[in-house]
Amino acid sequence: MAAKGGKRGRACVVVLGDIGRSPRMQYHALSLARQVSLEVDIVAYGGTSFSLMFECCAGSEPHSAVLEHQSIHIHKMQQWPTFPRGVPSILKPLVLLIKPVIQVLVLLWFLCIKIPAPDVFLVQNPPSVPTLVAVKWASWLRRSAFIVDWHNFGYTLLALSLGRSSRFVAIYRWFERHFGKMADGSLCVTRAMQHELAQNWGIKATVLYDQPPEFFRPASLEEKHKLFCRLDKSLRKPLGVQDCTSTGEMLNKDINETVFTTLVGTDITSKLDRPALIVSSTSWTPDEDFGILLEAAVMYDRRVAAILNEDDSIQEEALWKEMQSGKQYLYPRLLFVITGKGPEKEKYEEKISRLHLKRVAFRTMWLSAEDYPLLLGSADLGVCLHTSSSGLDLPMKVVDMFGCGLPVCAVSYSCIKELVQVEKNGLLFSSSSELADELLMLFKGFPDACDSLKGLRNGALEMSSSRRWATEWEEHAKALILEVISKNLD
Repeated sequence: MAAKGGKRGRACVVVLGDIGRSPRMQYHALSLARQVSLEVDIVAYGGTSFSLMFECCAGSEPHSAVLEHQSIHIHKMQQWPTFPRGVPSILKPLVLLIKPVIQVLVLLWFLCIKIPAPDVFLVQNPPSVPTLVAVKWASWLRRSAFIVDWHNFGYTLLALSLGRSSRFVAIYRWFERHFGKMADGSLCVTRAMQHELAQNWGIKATVLYDQPPEFFRPASLEEKHKLFCRLDKSLRKPLGVQDCTSTGEMLNKDINETVFTTLVGTDITSKLDRPALIVSSTSWTPDEDFGILLEAAVMYDRRVAAILNEDDSIQEEALWKEMQSGKQYLYPRLLFVITGKGPEKEKYEEKISRLHLKRVAFRTMWLSAEDYPLLLGSADLGVCLHTSSSGLDLPMKVVDMFGCGLPVCAVSYSCIKELVQVEKNGLLFSSSSELADELLMLFKGFPDACDSLKGLRNGALEMSSSRRWATEWEEHAKALILEVISKNLD
């Protein structure tokens, strides 16, 4: 697309955060480049970034499709200054004032000087301050259109740490609403958020549901085996004492055999006595209560023991020998792989290391943008602990899981049913006990006789084949973006 007024067709995607951990904005950039033929500048943090709570997080690489596209240009900002952990509470108000000032100056330098003038700025919200302020000013100076993509509300995230009654939260909300209303167009992630923006903020937004791109899909048995070979060391290494996945297998040096698969000649098979693989992606922040998952794991472990009347070590030894012989077992071992980075990770790893479970094991890891979809496509179940600070956004991790045909157990909250269809592609829970009940129900007779799990997988596969990001973006975002650009140029 060639723009009027002498400008090249160009868009700028703005993320005041780590672009590698902002998949929706990466997909926007790909769609702008592929589906509208625009040159796309991404302005985001690279290297090390810091959250509002001043916890350090290592930057991560975007997907290779973004890095390799010739029309996408990434401009990495360095966030400065860095604040140490444990800032005294008396200094936090001062820090909260100074940080946005520095950020807005850095943003304006990039948006007004470092990059060519775009036809449109597309900015992720939250964070709202100072992002919306800086992008609006830049749009005035560069005579560009300005679109906000509402993922959540920034003031509700700030309230998690400061409380809803905080004056800073009230000021933040005013800035978010005031500058959000000044945008030339808005996108949002749910109908519930669209209604809130219209009724209480005076903002008309178009719903653009998150949908998985083409690289989220079920993995083949060969892809699973290769992935498990790459991750074998991490999968076998316990967080604490040896557990049901590491015991008896740590001495196996055969690279053709993994925890889940075996390669004999050219034939790959799934082990009958393999553990069930459950994946949960988390940002390790207070709005995701990881304690629910730990409690559910303990309950699963104890309830299976009670069901089988395993009250002594002799019976447990007999059970272990049965599993090692390859015989099927009523309830499988569970291996939870928890992906993600965030401030509370070390705290929960310490808790996990103190657990002494017989049938449940945990692993934490960070995967590349290419391996993460393969892990989802290789798993048996996904677990989502996202509760939403506003109650109006949806977890993109569940969208990714459905894209890979992976059924989900998710925490129940106000608008989650816009995504999870109960007993069709997933289940909802409100407590650790409910999650434990669901694990027992879904995995009874694993791997071949668990009909409930198979039914949910079929539902997830059906959903994954019906909608993809490119189709959703073409129908709901493309027209809005082109209309905003056209009006701005007239």
